[in-house]
Amino acid sequence: MKYKDDRTTEEQSTHNVLITATDKCNWHLPYGSNKCAWACRPEDADVVWRWVLGRSDMKYVNVTHGEWKPRNAGAVHIYRVGPNHPALNQ
Repeated sequence: MKYKDDRTTEEQSTHNVLITATDKCNWHLPYGSNKCAWACRPEDADVVWRWVLGRSDMKYVNVTHGEWKPRNAGAVHIYRVGPNHPALNQ
């Protein structure tokens, strides 16, 4: 499994709410599905959740906290939601 987390070590404690989803496109990975998460601060979780839920390319949107290691994933990417992220600038 490919695993990428865009957060710094410090951001792993401040951006500890993860809005998770499965990419519908799936990129035809032979070894599992493509999983995504947007790491945000707790106070931004509701707006980020609604933003991910509104994306047509994502399914199975959930919220989790802390470390996230999904099963049956071919690739995992955790994106950091910073102050200029589209979810926060709507």
